[in-house]
Amino acid sequence: MDHRTSYKCHCIQIIAILFTILMDGIACFYTNSSACEPQNCGNGLKIEYPFWIPGRQESYCGSPMFNVTCRDRNPILKISDDDYIIRDIFYTNDSILLSPAELYNVSDQCPAPQHNFSTGGTPFSYGPETVDLFFFYNCTEPYQEETYPLDCACNASHHAFAVFHTEILDHRNHSEQSCQPPVNAPVATDSLNRLLAMNYTDVLKKGFVLQWDGDSCSKCRRSGGECGSYYDDFVCYCDDHIHPKTCDDGGGSNLRLKIGIGFGAAAGSALILCVIFFVYQRRHKNRDSGSTLISRDISSYSSSVIDPERASGYLGVHIFAYTELEEATNCFDPNKELGDGGFGTVYKGKLRDGREVAVKRLYESNFKRVEHFRNEVEILTRLRHRNLVSLYGCTSRHCRELLLVYEYIPNGTIADHLHGPLARPGSLPWSTRMNIAIETASALSYLHASDVIHRDVKTNNILLDNNFCVKVADFGLSRLFPINATHVSTAPQGTPGYVDPEYHQCYHLTDKSDVFSFGVVLIELISSMPAVDITRHRHEINLSNIAVHRIQNHLLHELVDDNLGYGSDYKLTAMIEDVAELAFQCLQYERDMRPTMQEVLQALLEIQNKDYNAEKKEEMDNQADDVVLLKINQLTSSPDSILTNSVSSSTTTSTST
Repeated sequence: MDHRTSYKCHCIQIIAILFTILMDGIACFYTNSSACEPQNCGNGLKIEYPFWIPGRQESYCGSPMFNVTCRDRNPILKISDDDYIIRDIFYTNDSILLSPAELYNVSDQCPAPQHNFSTGGTPFSYGPETVDLFFFYNCTEPYQEETYPLDCACNASHHAFAVFHTEILDHRNHSEQSCQPPVNAPVATDSLNRLLAMNYTDVLKKGFVLQWDGDSCSKCRRSGGECGSYYDDFVCYCDDHIHPKTCDDGGGSNLRLKIGIGFGAAAGSALILCVIFFVYQRRHKNRDSGSTLISRDISSYSSSVIDPERASGYLGVHIFAYTELEEATNCFDPNKELGDGGFGTVYKGKLRDGREVAVKRLYESNFKRVEHFRNEVEILTRLRHRNLVSLYGCTSRHCRELLLVYEYIPNGTIADHLHGPLARPGSLPWSTRMNIAIETASALSYLHASDVIHRDVKTNNILLDNNFCVKVADFGLSRLFPINATHVSTAPQGTPGYVDPEYHQCYHLTDKSDVFSFGVVLIELISSMPAVDITRHRHEINLSNIAVHRIQNHLLHELVDDNLGYGSDYKLTAMIEDVAELAFQCLQYERDMRPTMQEVLQALLEIQNKDYNAEKKEEMDNQADDVVLLKINQLTSSPDSILTNSVSSSTTTSTST
């Protein structure tokens, strides 16, 4: 038997072994699906998909990192190496209520958090009613008002306390530098006055809400199946076989195809290894011949094997090598940082071809970040608009870091120019602000027409070039909207101050959610005030509340930026009033009361092109006509009316006497 025949035999044996292992695994899935029935854990809480209890249920009954431990009649979930008691699970809206387990440990005399809480590397994110309480230890100064004392962690020279907003410390002339770096702990939001009436342990015991994105299990159960997972994907275990969603969807063949593809990929990988091994042996045998042809073939073949996306691009965009972007940003030099957002840091870079780019470096490569990464790539590759930022490419999903490469927009964001580092009195005149509003509305209207909801419209996500032309950016939270759907049910996400209150309350995302956020942007353009400012009165922390109140009470002059010249020019004043009225419509609580984005765009264009001078002349002419008519009526009063007046007058006089 020659070497080639031997290699072939070994390869066939490897493939046969892989096939046997795979079939055994599939058989196991079929025979043990009954293990995925819901289980009770201690306090009567039902544990079901995506959660699972090791020892009672198989791992394929839930999702990774959703494993629950039953301890002392309490279901325990571990996050950031700490234990949390599950107080409730809301399967209908994919959220969970937790409390720190240490608070119920009677032997712990000072149950205060000692390290930061983070959802990084987990499938969870903060719920809409969850905020951070910050704990300061070893402070050289005593705590101030609006903070919680931690007597158990204090002594004569070192103090400890907790506070919701660290900005309050600066406001009270208290320096964070006099303490150790703060430790954050999530808590449920409530009235500040009510919270301040509690001690810190009561606040923590209120619990906090985390949410996750996942598939609904109810349809699978209604069809007679049990929910579970297969290689991290949701599946429905049924009597006949595994289905992707429900036992009635007839989709078992699709899943079997997926399994077959998985097997094909495994077998293909084994075959590739065999081929590479065979080529290597052949090259080693013939290395003295110096065949450049074989070398070239191996190089091109192996590069596509190592990263198959590089051959055709990922979702149609260029795939950059990590080393190229590392070089472009000078190893992600902190001095090249352009911004730091909720999902990653953006760096300025220069590619080898001379193009200046913005490189977004996602914080962690967990499945949540991969979802945002894929979301942004999918949306920006299918859309083209002059007011949407262009995506040049990205790294492979299999790269050690997820990087997105955009065109570089040099002039900062709207927020920078309104109330940030680039804000200068009078530097952003009303005509420029109107153009910004119109171009932003045009981009959002285009997105909605393309069945995309941005879901994070804010002035920090609206970039400006050197001509102050708009480029809407950051599509990590965006959603493709199903055709003919009235809404999408999803946990609220976005930035505080911009989130649609009805979406926040009812978990119903619609295109009107973007309209509300854009209404806040319009008010920022009018006022130059930030959307959220905790130094304002507690009823005015959200700019939208200020705007609605002042517009309703005819106090617009108290809202408008003094540098715009409101009241000094008829046309400018009338335009600002019309835009404020439009913003007021966008900020209505009920989404059905808000205009569509297309209607907003049309209204802004009409305001920009309206002949206010002609309107003023017509108004003055009407007032003059009213004066003339009044004089004519007084001069041409009929004898009857004069008589009537005379009689009335005499009657009144006689009566009074």
